[in-house]
Amino acid sequence: MPSPYRALFDVPGTKAFSAAGLVGRMPLSMMGIGVVTMISQLTGRYGLAGALSATIALSAAVLGPQVSRLVDRHGQSRVLRPATLVALAAAAGLLLAAHFGWPDQVLFVCAAGIGAVPSLGAMIRARWAALYRGTPKLHTAYSFESVVDEICFVFGPIVSIGLCTVWFPEAGPLLAAVFLAAGVCWLTALRATEPAPHPRERQGGGGGTALRSPGLQVLVAAFVATGAVFGSVDVVTVAFADERGHKGAASVVLALYAAGSCAAGAVFGLLRPAGAAERRWLVGLAAMAVSMIPLLLVGNLPLLAVALFVAGLSIAPTMITTMSLIEEHVPRARLTEGMTWVSTGLAVGVALGSSLAGSVIDAAGARAGYGVPVLSGAVAVVVGFLGYRRLRRPAAGRGGTVEQHSEREDERR
Repeated sequence: MPSPYRALFDVPGTKAFSAAGLVGRMPLSMMGIGVVTMISQLTGRYGLAGALSATIALSAAVLGPQVSRLVDRHGQSRVLRPATLVALAAAAGLLLAAHFGWPDQVLFVCAAGIGAVPSLGAMIRARWAALYRGTPKLHTAYSFESVVDEICFVFGPIVSIGLCTVWFPEAGPLLAAVFLAAGVCWLTALRATEPAPHPRERQGGGGGTALRSPGLQVLVAAFVATGAVFGSVDVVTVAFADERGHKGAASVVLALYAAGSCAAGAVFGLLRPAGAAERRWLVGLAAMAVSMIPLLLVGNLPLLAVALFVAGLSIAPTMITTMSLIEEHVPRARLTEGMTWVSTGLAVGVALGSSLAGSVIDAAGARAGYGVPVLSGAVAVVVGFLGYRRLRRPAAGRGGTVEQHSEREDERR
């Protein structure tokens, strides 16, 4: 591991909470696809499977920021355990309902309950921010966490689908629930590195939400469109491979997409980018959008794999810069909630992109389906341009000291 990454773990407890975050984040990429595989195997109803997966994603989009808001107010250890217990009880109910063939209404209620699962990625990033705020190490830490995210998305679906098909249908979601329980129990036991809570009376802004920040609104809106890129690419790539008689190769091609992001994130963490963060963010969005255009032109899987690897190179740096912008535009007392709102935007976008891509594929074929990520990327860039002025004006006292804000203003001038 390069020395900047090794230096992250000089503080006692950092290795432990980082490992706990890896374990607890695995369900993010395992649960949805595991439910789809389980339901399709048990019932043969792909429509029901997709609807349940979408219910989980949308429920998490609604409940996730509320859980993180409570975390900011009361602390991780007090909130994560009961929220996780609700999610685990709902997951158990879903597995039992699917196994015993209970009514569909029960399946949907349980799927909605799984949405109470905490955003472990936001919790870990909040711990890094509490340790390294205002230092170059925080950029490296965010880069490291972006790599961890991609590792989860490379291996999680493979493990979940493999267990469901090789062992028994409920095995994938079951292991995802085990990972969640283990990760949260481990993380909440590590009290020394837990960020200090910010009770309402000390927040200075009453009980308002982090989404009141104009800058965060821009980031979330742009990431709805970015999520549509991700969701549509996944669906269209599977269909593209299926049309060419190699559906199983889709997982390898998509893994290369994630691998490109992983590699870029690792390298980006070694750099010390100059210039305003909002400018780098906008360039990242533009690069992501432009990288979608070649997908309309590829005619075979090897070329598609190369195109997606190159497209993945812009993802992690853009995500890392987004976290830095959240630091500037969200009060420290609501940092975890702010990070979760961005994840919520992505989740909503993934659901919308997947649905739209499926409709286009049914009507015009897989290659035409790649028009959805191209259009979504263009929308993200437009939102970024329209909201650029908001991102140039971080409020004093949000994510840094007055001196740090003055330095950023001098740099912009």
